[in-house]
Amino acid sequence: MELRQIKYFIEVAKREHVTEAAYRLHVAQSAVSRQISNLEEELGVSLFIREGRNVKLTPIGEMFLKHMEQAVKLIDDATSEVEEFLDPEKGTIRIGFPSSLAGYTLPTTISAFRERYPNVKFHLNQGSYAYLIEGVIKGEFNMALMGPVPKKEKKITGKTLFTENIVALLPESHPLASKRVLKLSDLRDEPFIVFPQGFILRKIIVDACAQLGFEPMVAFEGEDIDAIKGLVSAGLGITLIPEITLIDSLPRSTVKIAITEPNVSRTVGVIIPAERSLLPTEKLFYEFLSEFFGMLDRFQI
Repeated sequence: MELRQIKYFIEVAKREHVTEAAYRLHVAQSAVSRQISNLEEELGVSLFIREGRNVKLTPIGEMFLKHMEQAVKLIDDATSEVEEFLDPEKGTIRIGFPSSLAGYTLPTTISAFRERYPNVKFHLNQGSYAYLIEGVIKGEFNMALMGPVPKKEKKITGKTLFTENIVALLPESHPLASKRVLKLSDLRDEPFIVFPQGFILRKIIVDACAQLGFEPMVAFEGEDIDAIKGLVSAGLGITLIPEITLIDSLPRSTVKIAITEPNVSRTVGVIIPAERSLLPTEKLFYEFLSEFFGMLDRFQI
């Protein structure tokens, strides 16, 4: 079994079409077909069902694909690790992040890191809280910035970088807009704009309200921070939002107000796999994060 055969197999499985796979691999279709046939003959099983010009994985093919993707990733990681040991300052960092950290935290951090290590490259993956945890566990990327930092996931290790307040964002025409501070109970009867079910920021809001014995009245849902800001700006409701997402500017026609009783906050940090080592360049960035946010904390980010 050759690595070339495995890579051809994975590409065909992904495309479900031999011609398209050959085009992506920049080789002749006959070469791809021949290598797939050789692989099936060596294994003694059919990996694909032929359907005209299209192909689909057999059940054994699906199982084989899962293992081969993991094997190729291990080979790629090993190759990268060798290259990075030769020069860790020229490696690649694969990192995940949520939309709430996309506007300020992530770009500020990467910009500062690249001032020190200008030749490091980044592969970025944006996604939901669950997607980021799963991505680190499966090895799709080796670290993710996120908030709050998970505490009960056995296959990942989390490090808190800072804690930030969750604040209220109201239309400037709202009767409470002139307040300097709001009690969360003041918003009991307000229409809330929140993330959809399953998003961690929605859970933070719902849990905070539950402490006071009420459930927020959900008027609208938005799948990212900018959408939620826009709905508040349009006067369609209020929201609770991480303060760092407002650090550069407030959305048009809105006001930011601190929340008390209870104080609502979240930890923000980085997660890495508990059972795999970081590559050398990733270790540089991981160590840099603690230094960078430790310095910012002194200046109250």
